[in-house]
Amino acid sequence: MENQFIKNWTTNNNGYPLFDEEVKRYISVFPSENQIRLSENPYYCFIHFGMNTATAREWGTGKETPADFTIKSIKPQQWAKSIKASGASGIILTCKHHDGFCLWPSKYTEFSVKNSGFDGDIVKMVADACKAENLYFGVYLSPWDMHEETYGTEAYNDYFCNQLTELLTNYGEINEVWFDGAKGANARAFEYDWRRYYALIRTLQPSANIAICGPDIRWVGNEGGKTRKSEFSVVPKALCMSETVSKNSQHSEKDAVKLKTLTSTDEDLGSRRVLADAGELCWYPAEVDVSIRRGWFYSKNENITVKNGRKLFKLYLSSVGKNCTFLLNVPPTDRGVIHHKDVRALKSLGKRIHHLTSNPILIDKPGEFTERDGYIDFAFDSPRRLKYVIIKEDIRKSQRVEKFDIYIKKENGKWKREASETIIGSGRIIALKGKKCVGARLIVRQSRGNPVISEIGFYE
Repeated sequence: MENQFIKNWTTNNNGYPLFDEEVKRYISVFPSENQIRLSENPYYCFIHFGMNTATAREWGTGKETPADFTIKSIKPQQWAKSIKASGASGIILTCKHHDGFCLWPSKYTEFSVKNSGFDGDIVKMVADACKAENLYFGVYLSPWDMHEETYGTEAYNDYFCNQLTELLTNYGEINEVWFDGAKGANARAFEYDWRRYYALIRTLQPSANIAICGPDIRWVGNEGGKTRKSEFSVVPKALCMSETVSKNSQHSEKDAVKLKTLTSTDEDLGSRRVLADAGELCWYPAEVDVSIRRGWFYSKNENITVKNGRKLFKLYLSSVGKNCTFLLNVPPTDRGVIHHKDVRALKSLGKRIHHLTSNPILIDKPGEFTERDGYIDFAFDSPRRLKYVIIKEDIRKSQRVEKFDIYIKKENGKWKREASETIIGSGRIIALKGKKCVGARLIVRQSRGNPVISEIGFYE
């Protein structure tokens, strides 16, 4: 009977070159310090709040007036505490959505909270609440603006940069700047000056990641939590600008709804086949954005659509557990609080995330494998019921592992394969069934050069 462990990266490497010139090119791509920090804080929350909250819409019209923002008070401390309880590391606030209404007293428009019945700067209130709870703070500023008269002219790029400057200089450290390419089908033809926007962010907030329509974080391709079988972080550099192209963007509110069920148009973004045909490569990790409700802004009609803790944890495992970050939208109500159903679901998610690693069996830091390490064995101190395996590559050495297996060692000494997977990257969570075992084996079947595993943990 053939030894099932003979075929590994040190022998045939699944039929692929281990370390030729092409492989050297792939593993010469590394994350920035900002992207490394992102990988260490892979779950955070979106807050969609603004004019649409007051008018009970998903997309506004741009014809609203400041008086239409009828919300008189908010409780950002409750927002921050509820999100903190879910295990999240930060909040991104929709400071301006497509309707153009600004949640801060911008000097460059009268269409702002300063002219509504609300007394205060909502952006500052949320930023301060994040600071009090030790949460990162990020901003969303919609490039498309239905209200601003200069939209569609070069003067709008000045307007947009002026508002971006306000957000990047008045509210402390900004961890992420989130852009999308949404633009109504009837909007004036206009190309945003993305490079100018990026340069401004790099100057004013050099520690901020620029997401989606940006060079640091890639949109996973849908808003339903669907991830690829192999979510690579090393991809063709052309993808960095793909979401900024008008034809790829949302053109209506209906488009935004459809995105919740669509799978990505390109399933394979980083295999050797794809990279071989690409020119420049880049480190461009995927972000999974999904709402806790059916919609992105609060609607009382959607209280029954709130995802429970179990569903949210499943999304966590399929995003954070598959080399992605997880951006969960939690929309406050028109009374300025997060609804009690959402609060309950967030708390449940937080407990599940905590329990994921609360009972460690063994945690090891193997480092770089040598030609003797086709597989590595791990012996437990007693029979254990293995429920999760969490593996992390040292992404400072790029993303290398392409295929691996997890085996468990039963009490009779026999090995049984429990998982056969592809990539690892910044983090891979393997959910098992709690079967009793006395050890485990990680076997790397295929790799780009020597695998470098920063940590592997086994949990009951």
